Amino acid sequence: MVSLRRNLFKRPGVRKKVGLPPGTLVHIGEKKAEKTKITVIDYDQKDLQQKEIEKIEECFVYKEKPTTTWINIDGLHQVDIIERIGAHFDIHPLVLEDILHTAQRPKIEDFGDYIFTVLRMIYYDQEEDEIVGEQVSLILGPNYVISFQEREGDVFNPIRERIRSAKGRIRKAGADYLAYCLLDAVVDHYFPILENLGEKIESLEEELVTYPTPETLQMIHKLKRNMIFLRKSVWPLREVISGLERGESPLITEPTGIYLRDVYDHTIQVIETIETFRDMVSGMFDIYLSSVSNRMNEVMKVLTIIATIFIPLTFIAGIYGMNFKYMPELEWALGYPLALLAMIFVVAVMLIYFRRKKWL
Repeated sequence: MVSLRRNLFKRPGVRKKVGLPPGTLVHIGEKKAEKTKITVIDYDQKDLQQKEIEKIEECFVYKEKPTTTWINIDGLHQVDIIERIGAHFDIHPLVLEDILHTAQRPKIEDFGDYIFTVLRMIYYDQEEDEIVGEQVSLILGPNYVISFQEREGDVFNPIRERIRSAKGRIRKAGADYLAYCLLDAVVDHYFPILENLGEKIESLEEELVTYPTPETLQMIHKLKRNMIFLRKSVWPLREVISGLERGESPLITEPTGIYLRDVYDHTIQVIETIETFRDMVSGMFDIYLSSVSNRMNEVMKVLTIIATIFIPLTFIAGIYGMNFKYMPELEWALGYPLALLAMIFVVAVMLIYFRRKKWL
């Protein structure tokens, strides 16, 4: 729960940026990688080259090559690397600033020579039982795609395998199709997370109806925060995909636009699912309060019935326990058993009455 609050509200390093001029490069966010890792995949229909490089200058030669190049950078805390690659590829300082500021909402900006896109990559942490995310920034150029990630490990391994095995049309298409594949991988990864959340919501609904506990209420709060986090990460993505699909940039070819429409449909489906889950989780609070109230009403009903039954019994016992000298019943030989029979009769009559009223 604490790390989820940190994802939603806290951004380490924000104070360092206050007062600095626009375009000042300062890493804002958690350091999620010990060392910045740079990998390059350069390919065309016939040839493939994949390697990890030590110095950022080694990837500068790919800017003018006719092949398609994917440069992936894991770890954003080494600002000088981001600054150098930005200077060589003519990336605007404000774009570099957004890459290093990992609290950006998903967005798209077209600079003519390249398109800058920000996404949120979502994971489900099984150990902490919560949703975590990281910012992924993409720069699409004429023949290259540069991706910036906060840490190593992503959902792009199937794409790397498709490039290596030359499956599909990825080796035949250009950089715009590669950018589409990366977008599609991020969006498709939302579905397993939503499926996991759906199972948790279904299980929680059964628990709410049968026997809700204070731990159930904590789970509802946790689910609600997950829904807020997901909504914040996914809702702006619709504008991003729509901007790529309907934009007039020469970097996006018409065949790739058809595939982007498919990603847009998937995004709408994810958003609708999130909204449905949000409504269900919001309704769970009402169900929880109703269940707790019903349990309390059952307890109060039992106690009220018991108290109601004992009121006339207490009245009879109180009268015959006063022991006044001139009470005629004190001399009766059958006074005690008759008093007990009267009490039993009163109890029986009241129970029959409660049963007919369906109070029992």
